[in-house]
Amino acid sequence: MNRIFLIGNLCRDPELRSTQAGVAVCTFTVAVNRRKQGAEAGQQEADFFRVTTWRQMAENCNRYLAKGRKVGVTGTLTMQAYTGNDGMQRNSLEVQADEVEFLTPRSEQGAAPGGYAQAPQQSADAQAGFVQVEDDDLPF
Repeated sequence: MNRIFLIGNLCRDPELRSTQAGVAVCTFTVAVNRRKQGAEAGQQEADFFRVTTWRQMAENCNRYLAKGRKVGVTGTLTMQAYTGNDGMQRNSLEVQADEVEFLTPRSEQGAAPGGYAQAPQQSADAQAGFVQVEDDDLPF
């Protein structure tokens, strides 16, 4: 089974591209903290994962994510082989995302990137279709 779960912060703003067929592809890098073991316990190191999303998820990631935002990513880990500028064969690990969860609270995000206005937050009652009524308005 090839399944990876990551929670981390974006290292830079996402990059949106399109294939020749017009399919949206978004890539971004997630830094995941890892505690050191041994003598330097308590210090953290970071692992960096390149994440690729496709279609509608790619457009949403490009629209709502930005450098520093916290995300949760679920997907599969793939290895890409390529030849570097120096002619040496290299490998790169990449996550093909099945799900991306935006974890930074709206109150900490400020204005959405790209000038998109954010929808006002609604209470849980309003989201469930309930309307607050005062006791004086009740017919009984």
